[in-house]
Amino acid sequence: MKHFTTEEWIDFVNQAVSPGDRDEMENHLKEGCQGCREAVSMWQRVQRSAVAERNYQPPAATLRIVKAAFVAASLKGQRKESRSRISVLFDSLLQPVVEGARSAATDSRQMLYRADPFQIDLQIEAKPGSNDLQVTGQLLDLSNPGIAGKDVNITLSNLRGHVVHAVSNQHGEFTCDIKNSGDLQITFSSPRGEPIVISLRDALGRLSQDDK
Repeated sequence: MKHFTTEEWIDFVNQAVSPGDRDEMENHLKEGCQGCREAVSMWQRVQRSAVAERNYQPPAATLRIVKAAFVAASLKGQRKESRSRISVLFDSLLQPVVEGARSAATDSRQMLYRADPFQIDLQIEAKPGSNDLQVTGQLLDLSNPGIAGKDVNITLSNLRGHVVHAVSNQHGEFTCDIKNSGDLQITFSSPRGEPIVISLRDALGRLSQDDK
């Protein structure tokens, strides 16, 4: 009884043998060669696994979460440096509360930062009738007084898998809408190479005493 090599059985499974060879190999299997049957069965399983792997598409929601995680991971080693050069000049949530009023979540927040080489004016608002936040801002180039920070790449993440991108216009302005998860992270590209990262926990929520 003639036996066939592993390479020949791989070609058989992949339908890469001539019709004559295929008939001969099929007859060999019908004759009951257990070793060859096992070889064919194994390579058929390998082929099915390869096809399934090639056609697999992960869920879109999973892809968004993974992409957001990579963005956060790539910036992790740079956050300490970027935060050290960020100064909060104004934050409406840090202003004294009127006596007798309760500290509670608000529908808007105004902030002003100095993050060389930019001065960054930010406003966060809850969009009525939705679970989205609208983030608007303007950048001024401190190295060139009176000049807007135009064509700056901006990445906004809610740290729950939703990431949006924007570019500041000729006046240094930008607008982004993002799903409200409670937290925000805003990243600005910088001509100095290191990104400017502003993280906002409870972007529109109540600030604890430790945060003040």
